[in-house]
Amino acid sequence: MSLKIQASNVTNKNDPKSINSRVFIGNLNTALVKKSDVETIFSKYGRVAGCSVHKGYAFVQYSNERHARAAVLGENGRVLAGQTLDINM
Repeated sequence: MSLKIQASNVTNKNDPKSINSRVFIGNLNTALVKKSDVETIFSKYGRVAGCSVHKGYAFVQYSNERHARAAVLGENGRVLAGQTLDINM
């Protein structure tokens, strides 16, 4: 039996400590890209503590700033579902 741990929908915008470990993903084609896709792509940089997807953008909350910075460096400018992602912290 395999257990899959899903990230929370909460990105904790009110916690000042979590701001430095939150990544904004802009220009996201949410008609084709789902929350599970975002979690899969960004989990390779570290533990995703939260993920929220909205029309055209998403936020990914990491457990620490180092993982968030690695995700920005690794994914900014990537073409996903025909659109170039704009990723920053």
